[in-house]
Amino acid sequence: MPQPPYYEVNVPIRSTETPTLRGVHVFTGWADSRDAAMKAAHQVYNAARTAAEAGREIPHGGPDGWSAYGYRPGWEPDWPAAKAGPWRSPYGWLASGPSKP
Repeated sequence: MPQPPYYEVNVPIRSTETPTLRGVHVFTGWADSRDAAMKAAHQVYNAARTAAEAGREIPHGGPDGWSAYGYRPGWEPDWPAAKAGPWRSPYGWLASGPSKP
């Protein structure tokens, strides 16, 4: 069975302490669709947050490629504004520009 496409989910984040500070958290992994990618990214975030708040190690290295390697307390994701699309490396020799979600 062929590998599903590799997706990127870009989730806007904002500081709860200084709301003018903003950024983007990027999740990547294999998924069959944009909806599946969004669901996987959200699950990975929830697992990371739960582990960090309980003082446990953040789980990572799942077989589907989705994982979180950190959690930033005080930063909240804006999931309704998140965008998902096929991942394109901005560093590959075939890349013609930045990744477009």
